[in-house]
Amino acid sequence: MTSSGRTDEQIIAALAQRDLSALEELYERYSKVAYSLAYRIVGDRGSAEDVVQDAFLSVWRQAQTYKPERGKARTWLMSIVHHRSIDRLRSGASANNTIPYDDLPESEDDTKPSIWQQAWTHLRGDVVRRALDRLPAEQKKSIELAYFSGYTQTEIAELMGVPLGTVKGRMRIGLQKLRAMLDGLEIGASST
Repeated sequence: MTSSGRTDEQIIAALAQRDLSALEELYERYSKVAYSLAYRIVGDRGSAEDVVQDAFLSVWRQAQTYKPERGKARTWLMSIVHHRSIDRLRSGASANNTIPYDDLPESEDDTKPSIWQQAWTHLRGDVVRRALDRLPAEQKKSIELAYFSGYTQTEIAELMGVPLGTVKGRMRIGLQKLRAMLDGLEIGASST
């Protein structure tokens, strides 16, 4: 373990100078929390591991773009992990997600959700994502950071460079708009 006692900001500065040991140190320090965040968003171990590797590679490539006055290095790293995770979700949503007929379960297992329950959950998730996409960018970003990434409102304010009250207001108004959009929708209401 290479614990040099450097601050996160010093590690990023060393990365900008192409110090490979700094990348190793940053990885040892944050790989577990980065993986945890990625896994919470993508919901798949392999994908979460890919996201973390991609994020650390991005940090290596973009270390010289880091600006300490805009936020902590940890926040910068976690925002990269968050964005890579969301990108992974979006690319997975656009891929062919059909299940071959032969792979459908023959009998219902009470310990696992049925294929129809999974489809229903996926459909509701699509509706919520579409509603989120209709929000103004600042409100959408604040809600995503809080609910998908687990950031506190204080961390969101720091990450976005705005006052805490602004973040609270954006989230309150954004959630009210989401509720209004979703209240009128009854996804399962169909005439059979």
